[in-house]
Amino acid sequence: MFLKIEKENIGNDIIAGIIVALVSIPISMGYSQIAGLPVIYGLYGSLFPVLINGLLTSSPQFVFGVDATPAALVGGMLATMGIATGTPEAMKLVPVITLVVAAWLFIFYILKAGRLVNYISTPVMGGFISGIGVTIILMQVSKLFGGNAGTGELIELVSHIWGQLGAFNAFSAVLGFGTVAVILVAKKYIPKFPMSVVLMVLSAVATAVFHIDQYGVKLLPHVDRAMPKFAVPEMSLLADNLQEIIVLGLTIALVIVAQTLLATNNYALKYDYKIKNNREILAYAAGNLVAAATGCCPINGSVSRTGIADQYGCKSQIMSITSAVTMLLVLLVGTPFLEYLPVPVLTGIVIAALIGILEIKLAKKLAKTNRTEFLIFMVDFFGVLLFGTLYGVIIGIILSFIAVIIRAVVPPKSFLGVIPGHEGFYNLKRNRNARPIQNTVMYRFSGSLFFANINTFQEDIENALTPETKQVIIDASGIGSVDVTAADRLVIMNRSLHNKGIRFYLTEHVGTLNDQLRALGAGSLIEEGAVRRTISLALRDAKVERPYPLVGMEPSLLNENVEDNERLAEFEWAFGEDADEMMDKLTFEIAENIAHTDMKQEGAIQKAENQVSWGRIGLFDEDEILDRLELHIQDIAKKTGYNAKELEDKIEQRRAIVEYKLMKLNPEALDILKEHRHQMSEHFKKTNPKAYQHMLDRREEHIKHLEQSNPELAAHLKELYHHDTKKS
Repeated sequence: MFLKIEKENIGNDIIAGIIVALVSIPISMGYSQIAGLPVIYGLYGSLFPVLINGLLTSSPQFVFGVDATPAALVGGMLATMGIATGTPEAMKLVPVITLVVAAWLFIFYILKAGRLVNYISTPVMGGFISGIGVTIILMQVSKLFGGNAGTGELIELVSHIWGQLGAFNAFSAVLGFGTVAVILVAKKYIPKFPMSVVLMVLSAVATAVFHIDQYGVKLLPHVDRAMPKFAVPEMSLLADNLQEIIVLGLTIALVIVAQTLLATNNYALKYDYKIKNNREILAYAAGNLVAAATGCCPINGSVSRTGIADQYGCKSQIMSITSAVTMLLVLLVGTPFLEYLPVPVLTGIVIAALIGILEIKLAKKLAKTNRTEFLIFMVDFFGVLLFGTLYGVIIGIILSFIAVIIRAVVPPKSFLGVIPGHEGFYNLKRNRNARPIQNTVMYRFSGSLFFANINTFQEDIENALTPETKQVIIDASGIGSVDVTAADRLVIMNRSLHNKGIRFYLTEHVGTLNDQLRALGAGSLIEEGAVRRTISLALRDAKVERPYPLVGMEPSLLNENVEDNERLAEFEWAFGEDADEMMDKLTFEIAENIAHTDMKQEGAIQKAENQVSWGRIGLFDEDEILDRLELHIQDIAKKTGYNAKELEDKIEQRRAIVEYKLMKLNPEALDILKEHRHQMSEHFKKTNPKAYQHMLDRREEHIKHLEQSNPELAAHLKELYHHDTKKS
């Protein structure tokens, strides 16, 4: 048992179960006849199958029982086979069909077919449920005025209602439509009042006292007292009609899974609880197995009766258990009283409940906010009405995948700019104060980049280019993955823009995207520095410094301090496990550039750094590269002919600038740098102890020199340099 009982709500659950059982009587009896069985089997189908499902289900409020679509499908097959309703042949064949349905459901359980619902969107679900609701209303509406229930889809049902007008009974119409009106008004003004039960009792009293049946009002048929008997279906009948029964069983099983799971999950979303889809399928299979053993037609989730249970505040499976116990009492002692219940009143109760499940509010909301999703809602709604439940499910799944494709192909995107006086980068269309940076295209693309949308991506960028454009920066924070087509196109775009003298950058994305680019053969983007960790670092590499020059404005009043994200270790993000290798590569590349740089110039080391293939290096990574350069200072001096001490002084001068900027960011920057420096120092100490000691000596000399000219900086550097030696 998996009962989840809320003690404070048991009263409501019991009342809801009693009402559901009473309302199930006319519905189950009618659908049982449609399926080719005597009416008593409708009551049997509302006893043990409901009890078993209630004990196994994870849904606290969904009602299981004899329902329209499976009954109609079974009845249609019997008609094509020439088997009359209520005959011994029908009573033998229907349980066999039900057993095959149960077998298919067990197969679905093993295959975990419940995952299907994960691919159904809310508009599809809303359209599907509304379509089923309107279909069942149209099936039942002729019973409000004295006619018989119909079957089929929209055209057949409308035609049936028109044909039933010949049986119109004014007294029945007043009772039927009046019941719908009274319940809907009561639901609005006194929602907790059990109006359905009151109307049922009053109508039974009216029959007993005033004999309303004499005025043409139909009553429920006579039912003898009897309990269902358990028996194994005659499987020999399966061999005679194997293909037809297997296909029909599969169709009904698909309808049960799709219709019931969709409706169950709809209630779960509405009331914020979780449904275990696979356990639901197991409960459907077990319920149909019991139905087959008691001679019933296939059992399905009932949208209409669930609406009634919800109306009376059902919160647990106590409702299903109470409903089954109530039906047991009806079969034992209550069948004589069924003959007093007017069909129009009971039908009105069902239709009022069905009106409550229609997703009218959702349709209005979608019509105002999202035309595409509104169209999806309406297509699935009319798909169910015109083609039936099974095709409605198929249409719904197709529409859901179309919706996914549309969102993937045309994801949210925008061009970015800067708001003077504010940090960050903003959508130019959604922020009236935002201005684009001069000579710069900044483009945000929020979706996976793949073959179906890479053309849109490229066209947007190309259309934004002007003769003044010098850099294109992509905010890829919303790009979680790329495929090989997109990766190849990015390389081509980078090359094409480079040939036009325009820099191209991919920024802000997760590090795993870099791994994908390398794996797909687009690693050149990373190695050439076209992939940068942040927009700010890309602008810095493109020599667009703060305050950023904005289109149509004087230089921004933004602070000139370095952005906090420049303290991040960009190489580790970009190259992952290959970060050390790339750091060494750039170190030797800078060493080569030093040979072609005049060391007497101001900022000579920075100039050599900026000439590497990667581009301009972030402050945190630059600090580490300076450490690596210092370790190789003797080799560089021999190769270039420069004085080693002069090179060391230039490196220390640049290091002082870098570390001073880092320290000015915030206290955390210094702590991170200390920890990182300690790790690097330990590595250097083990691999090259002589160079390590020489580096420490040179730092001490540099600090003593700075103490005369810049005591504040000297104190900061002293604390920074001594951190790793203290820790060691």
